[in-house]
Amino acid sequence: MYFLLRCAAVLAALLAPIPGPAWAASPDRDPLVLPHTAAALADHDPLRIVAFGSSSTEGIGATSPAASYPSRLQVELGAALPKLPVIVVNRGRGGEDAEDMARRLPGIIAQHPDLVIWQTGTNDALHDVPLARFVTLTRAGILAMRAAGIDVMLIEPQRCRALDAIPDAGRYREAVRALGAEFGVPVIRRYDLMLLWTKGGPPNRGQLMSGDGLHMGDGGYALLAKEVARTILDDAELPLARAEAE
Repeated sequence: MYFLLRCAAVLAALLAPIPGPAWAASPDRDPLVLPHTAAALADHDPLRIVAFGSSSTEGIGATSPAASYPSRLQVELGAALPKLPVIVVNRGRGGEDAEDMARRLPGIIAQHPDLVIWQTGTNDALHDVPLARFVTLTRAGILAMRAAGIDVMLIEPQRCRALDAIPDAGRYREAVRALGAEFGVPVIRRYDLMLLWTKGGPPNRGQLMSGDGLHMGDGGYALLAKEVARTILDDAELPLARAEAE
């Protein structure tokens, strides 16, 4: 009963409007942006990560579940941290927007991960979710996870034909970046990265994207996993180096 009441309270907080300026940066935020992740690495505890999002997290467009970005992230972190147990759980569900993910978030929080990597914004543009509602729900989700002692990383919408055809789609990308600045959480700038990957040679466009004009392919997911792993390790580098020196 207590657990159900707690989940109901979290859900109510997510769906309630949040007062205050939309994207004001916090001047006194902790410079260590992934403190719980860094602590787990420094203490040689299991690092528990939940990949939360829609089809880009689930792995739609990949040739197999093993080629999804969460699966590739598990491989990347396992290779970089061979002495530390790393667990990456895929909680992506295709087609979901911020309204859908707000309803699922209490279950994500109940898993008590060290880090949630939240990929969001694509379906909100496709489903015409009002931008203000997207911002309110995403901010509330970040606040709920932080209150539960969970680090947050954001992944913005991808570059693709389906979104390029929507005039205001870029505003959701800008909103994700602004929320990252507001809370001092890392944002994987997937749109810019995909521009760079397309110009940088292999994987070519056919490997980077699947054929549906929306989802990434195996090559794109592999590169995304490398970028997410690099960001996690960069933010944990100082405490990890100290722990290994002891």
